[in-house]
Amino acid sequence: MTASDTTRAPRDKEVEGKDYYFTTKEDFLALVEAEGFIEHAQFGGNFYGTSVQAVKNIAEQQRICILDIEMEGVKQVKQTDLNARFLFLAPPSVEELERRLRSRGTETEDSLGKRLAQARAELEYSRQPGAHDKIVVNDDLETAYTEFRDWIVDGGKFGASE
Repeated sequence: MTASDTTRAPRDKEVEGKDYYFTTKEDFLALVEAEGFIEHAQFGGNFYGTSVQAVKNIAEQQRICILDIEMEGVKQVKQTDLNARFLFLAPPSVEELERRLRSRGTETEDSLGKRLAQARAELEYSRQPGAHDKIVVNDDLETAYTEFRDWIVDGGKFGASE
């Protein structure tokens, strides 16, 4: 998996270059202007994006590049000539997602509300025909991981879909 760029501040224990590339709004917008992102979006007052260079670095290593992107990013990647496949990792329910987010202790009520509203929009989008090639419901971590891994690695022939 490649790290995305973001303008938000690091959370506890997040590592530069592993979790994200933390950058300023000015530097991020300059890279947008230079068409240096495959996809980018704004959420919760912060910008997030996947740089062209980060994806090239993975490709040069002949590795599978996995992007953790939201629906606006999916829509943007679908407009490229990348031979991408799209998997949606869904929560069992919005209520369970809220419970999980609250248990992390990293969200304010405002940020939690924004995340849940976005989750509802993402779930609605995921139900549209052709939005994703596969949906994995994360109701049991081990089962969801196995399904994810099998689809990515064992079914790793890009262009194939389910």
